[in-house]
Amino acid sequence: MTDIAGSYFDTLIGRLQTVADTQGDAIGAAAEICAEAIMNDKLVFTFGTGHGSFAAMEMFPRTGTVTGFRPIVESTMISFHRVLGDGGARQYRFIHSREGYGDAILSSHQLLEGDAMLIFSHSGLNAVTLDIAVGAKERGMKVIGVTSVPHSSSTPSRHSCGKRLYELADVVIDTGVPKGDAGLEIEGLKGRVGATSTSIAIAIGQAINAATARKMMDRGYEPFIMVSPNTTEKAAADVQNDRNYAELWRRLKMR
Repeated sequence: MTDIAGSYFDTLIGRLQTVADTQGDAIGAAAEICAEAIMNDKLVFTFGTGHGSFAAMEMFPRTGTVTGFRPIVESTMISFHRVLGDGGARQYRFIHSREGYGDAILSSHQLLEGDAMLIFSHSGLNAVTLDIAVGAKERGMKVIGVTSVPHSSSTPSRHSCGKRLYELADVVIDTGVPKGDAGLEIEGLKGRVGATSTSIAIAIGQAINAATARKMMDRGYEPFIMVSPNTTEKAAADVQNDRNYAELWRRLKMR
């Protein structure tokens, strides 16, 4: 392993350890909101734009996750990996900065009072992300924000509400990732390398998922858990996961 690769892992491990040491209460509070919503036959919607969408999608359906999490996956917000051409990076950069688009996204989903919204955003300041936060609160939903307070607090909001995600959310989980995300310098190179925000956001999401399951079990409510079909127990896994999908459909039909 090269020195810089080792430095990257040291940086990532250090930042994860800081989250573990400082954000336990916030993760517990987030899990409380999620467990309450799911036990009451509601849904926990998850949302993110750009790389934040990866963490939102990991919440369900993923091995070990709880049925009741419901990712909002907007193709214009995530499919810019080709960079150029249709649905490229410039289109994404334009769309996620346009206030009102988040309202259109929310109007396409049957959101109910008592649902919750879990938003992943490193910067926590762009228009669509804040549309989602504001719109969710207007609909009577609790909002959980996974964001970098050091980054967000050093940069003005890009929404007419004048606030950033950490100022709107009912519960804030601080990734602690510094402004700019990437953390390693190479002598003579302009710009840093080694981003960590996505890995940390995904880890926080899985911690929320696990803590939600724990809280539900503590109250005598067994959650519907996704299991891996990529084992010798594939047939049994398929049966359990199909049961999970049926449970999700039941919740959706109630809307």
